[in-house]
Amino acid sequence: MPQALEKVDIYISTKPKDAQGRFLKGLILTEMGRPADAIAIFTKLTEDFPELPEPYNNLAVLYAQQKQYDKARAALEMAIRTHPSYSIAHENLGDVYAKLASQAYDKALQLDSSNTATQTKLSMIRELISTSSKPGAKTAAPPRARLPKR
Repeated sequence: MPQALEKVDIYISTKPKDAQGRFLKGLILTEMGRPADAIAIFTKLTEDFPELPEPYNNLAVLYAQQKQYDKARAALEMAIRTHPSYSIAHENLGDVYAKLASQAYDKALQLDSSNTATQTKLSMIRELISTSSKPGAKTAAPPRARLPKR
């Protein structure tokens, strides 16, 4: 991975406004276990290219991995706003909502542990979460070449 990062850094140094190269760097940093650096890359991409859904989606993946589900939800909503038919973002948003529901049911049970309806709902949500992929687990591929370069 370090060689890939070095190569993408060289590429970006020649084309600093290239969305694809910068996105690829964010993916490499994610794979290298450097989420803070990847978040910085994807955040800057959303600022420079607000019309691209992929950086929002991948930000959401990173936020979900850090259990920052409200931030993940907001990023996915932006991805969907920029590209309403972006199925990966819709699926990831469903996973994030399931995780948020689980947290809400957990809190409700902390306040009233005898609530059998809430216990049943929490069990159903936990089963759903365990049988599906992790929240935000689907990352996006780099933006296609047809996208604008700045």
